[in-house]
Amino acid sequence: MRQIEKLLNTTVSGKLNRRRGFDRMRFRQNVPIMLMFLPALAFFLIFRYAPIGGLVIAFKEYNFGDGVFGSPWVGFKNFEILFSQPQMLRIIRNTIILSFLQIVVGFPFPIFLAILLNEARKLWFKKLVQTLVYLPHFLNWVIIGGIIALVFAQEKGVLNHFVTQWSETPYPFLYKENSWIAIFVGSGIWKEAGWNAIIYLAALAAVDPSLYEAASMDGAGKLRQIWSITLPAILPTIAIMFVLSVGHFMEVSFDQIYVLQNSAVSAVSDVISTWNFRVGINGGQFSLATAMGFFESMVALLLVIAANVLAKRTGNSLW
Repeated sequence: MRQIEKLLNTTVSGKLNRRRGFDRMRFRQNVPIMLMFLPALAFFLIFRYAPIGGLVIAFKEYNFGDGVFGSPWVGFKNFEILFSQPQMLRIIRNTIILSFLQIVVGFPFPIFLAILLNEARKLWFKKLVQTLVYLPHFLNWVIIGGIIALVFAQEKGVLNHFVTQWSETPYPFLYKENSWIAIFVGSGIWKEAGWNAIIYLAALAAVDPSLYEAASMDGAGKLRQIWSITLPAILPTIAIMFVLSVGHFMEVSFDQIYVLQNSAVSAVSDVISTWNFRVGINGGQFSLATAMGFFESMVALLLVIAANVLAKRTGNSLW
């Protein structure tokens, strides 16, 4: 009996030693990959996670002399001041409306674009269109703003050149609230739709072409093939991208707003990001701006959780 136990212990210890040796070998093989990963890890630790500690000044009366952790505590006083301001309801409303329009109008656009590019049969045409729709992503919003001003300017804009041929007075596209919102949403789609379509094109590349051939033999047209094959194939990608988009619901692009806004449309263009810049950076009220950022982050967290629960009903979610 003792010999059997000794034999079993020897066998188990031998397997453990081999396992440890295998793990050490795999670790040595993966050292170059882990070294390559270190800069990315350092970036997220320094610029993403470390600043989270600064949220504490939302509950303090921050000043440079005492620093982040030495400033006196004020509890929820900053939040009381924040939501007692008369313009705060308008700022939150503008943020919600613009973000809602960006998601409802802008989110489906890359999907449609990817499907159209996937259906293109001429390779040269497909590459040409891809290049043209990807290009705006690499342009800064300052350049985009200049292009928009060139097209929609009231006096010398390209569009008003044609408007004045039908009417004596040019139309102030950038100074009317409804047209400004349309330009804001449209410029965001034009700049990012091509780049976002790359993800869906990658998902479409994994679809088996034989599925389309079988559907075609059964008499299914293009629209039916897209509805029954293409969309279900990229549904997991759509669900994940939707959850990620909802996570940025309260983060209306500051660059885009700052470049396009003017005093005539401030009633609809003043959002949380521009208010934080005006109050926090220009006004020096860092505690108040941090309180707004903390509120924005909490709302985004709740929206991500809700979107993930909704996505889970389709069988696809982030967690």
